[in-house]
Amino acid sequence: MSAQPSPDLPSSCPPPSDEPVPARLARLRHEMAAVGVHALLLPSSDPHLSEYLPVHWQARAWFSGFHGSAGTLLVTSERAALFTDSRYWEQAERELAGSGVELVRLAGALPAAVAAWLGRADRAGDGAGDGAAHAPRILAVDGAVLAAAQAEALRTALAAQGWTLETGRDLCAAAWPGRPALPAQPVYAHRAPHAPTPRADKLAALRRAMQDAGATHHFIATLDDIAWLLNLRGADVEHNPVFLGHVLLDAEQATLFVGEGKVDAALADELAADGVHLAPYADAMRALQALPADAVVLLDPRRTTIGQRQALPAGVRMVEAVNPSTLAKSRKTAAEAAFVRETMERDAAAMCAFYAWLEGALGREQITELTLDERLSAERARQPGFVTTSFATIAGFNANGALPHYRATAEHHAVLSTPQGLAAQGLLLIDSGGQYLGGTTDITRMWAIGRVSAAQRRDCTLVLKGLIALSRARFPLGTPSPMLDAIARAPLWAEQLDYGHGTGHGVGYFLNVHEGPQSISKAVPEPAMAMQPGMITSIEPALYRPGHWGVRIENLVLNTELPRAADEPGVSRPSGTAEAFLQFETLTLCPIDTRCLDVGLLTAEERAWLHAYHDEVRRRVEPHVSGAARDWLRSRTAAC
Repeated sequence: MSAQPSPDLPSSCPPPSDEPVPARLARLRHEMAAVGVHALLLPSSDPHLSEYLPVHWQARAWFSGFHGSAGTLLVTSERAALFTDSRYWEQAERELAGSGVELVRLAGALPAAVAAWLGRADRAGDGAGDGAAHAPRILAVDGAVLAAAQAEALRTALAAQGWTLETGRDLCAAAWPGRPALPAQPVYAHRAPHAPTPRADKLAALRRAMQDAGATHHFIATLDDIAWLLNLRGADVEHNPVFLGHVLLDAEQATLFVGEGKVDAALADELAADGVHLAPYADAMRALQALPADAVVLLDPRRTTIGQRQALPAGVRMVEAVNPSTLAKSRKTAAEAAFVRETMERDAAAMCAFYAWLEGALGREQITELTLDERLSAERARQPGFVTTSFATIAGFNANGALPHYRATAEHHAVLSTPQGLAAQGLLLIDSGGQYLGGTTDITRMWAIGRVSAAQRRDCTLVLKGLIALSRARFPLGTPSPMLDAIARAPLWAEQLDYGHGTGHGVGYFLNVHEGPQSISKAVPEPAMAMQPGMITSIEPALYRPGHWGVRIENLVLNTELPRAADEPGVSRPSGTAEAFLQFETLTLCPIDTRCLDVGLLTAEERAWLHAYHDEVRRRVEPHVSGAARDWLRSRTAAC
């Protein structure tokens, strides 16, 4: 039996071990040498290309000791390197210390960075190629967990350095003793009224999309697509109400490949009535291998693995396109949007109760970053329809707030308050969210703990100006979402400042807190990123002062269609003018702490937006709170 997770690590991390990382890597290198592999790549991935992984697939964390949610481990016979982006650099430096794993600060595409690192290692003669530059050099990666699109990019980049890619091995299994088993949590139905679109209607719409694409079959591996399509939910992945499974559809029926015993008999009968039949989870690849030679399979190259693609028989034709379910679930229906608005009011009530307690307890109770996580999660759990948190709460005080994906632990956390008074003063960043039957929430707020400096107030105000600018934007229907990114950055750019992550991500409906296809970021625009009515997206500009403080303010917004402007008499509409424009409806309801702001830096329009927002928050949330929480709400939404 595997050991229970340590209380000072997130429960989604692999179980702890007394064995040091170098010894784990030594076992991995032994397996590599036994099969003639010169380098091994361990991505943060699973057969579903999930962002958050069941511990069974957290090999990268196990063999490196780095527990951030994004990163890739590269191991050769003598060296090891962890590639991760700027969100995790400080965390990685701390967790990799003494492991023998070097940190590679990723600033571009991973395939090119991996190939360049191997090329430098070859030229340095450090053993990456085992001293045989003339021999074929092999980089192995488990194709079952590598995206098909990334595999092709990696193969091309490696070839330029004289390396070949092998995708047919999982070398971790033999080198990871006590590897956790696959999760076995039950699957349950997401039912009306919170699931307003019947399963049969979703399946029918998907088959129409398949027909339009000329496909006879469609294979789906992404867990949130499957959960949405079948109106099912689970608890196999922490914070995300999804379950492990694959789906294969044809024109008549669908097969759900899921762990045996996870779906009870009554639910299995419901699924069967809609033409969905069950098969063992492990049979998915065999089903692909058994497709008829004349099949035409719709596959999403970014949402299926190279191993799944290679399972298709010779002669089967592929149609590569974004999963139709990915596009459909991004566009929330009017009924879903109504439930999200209700959920936001409940989530806001929980935050009011929490923040009222916090401000009353500061300087009177022992309060740490860990305390904040516990108390806020407990308040959400009291709300109707709450299921779980939507991600691990980020509560970062002062310098810890400068780490975008910071997570307090028993060994590393800040103290805000003791019974004798404030332990320190400054800025507190809290990024948190909840999963409710009627929607998913994600919010970041800054709070003043004691005195806030003029420099801190200025930073908070610049970030708020970016949030307001994008919140007020109007743009043509179909605008590629990355084109909106600069609007939020402009107030910071004017001061020669910036932040290293995207401005906004799509958010699911009682599903993953991060979903596509839209992304407000510096990403290269793609057709699937076109903004459409019903999409829910975060707006979260930021500014980080490493070692001092960090600022991020985040709301969720809904794309809504503007009434079409009337044409002026006698004036023709210009060629190319869009038929419709979109605007953002702000969904998140929680005061913005004006004590953190330099209100004098706000324009009249920005102040008007802030006052109107606080009026809306007070109007909609006040019926859900009472006592200290109501008093706090009124105080924090007062005009500034």
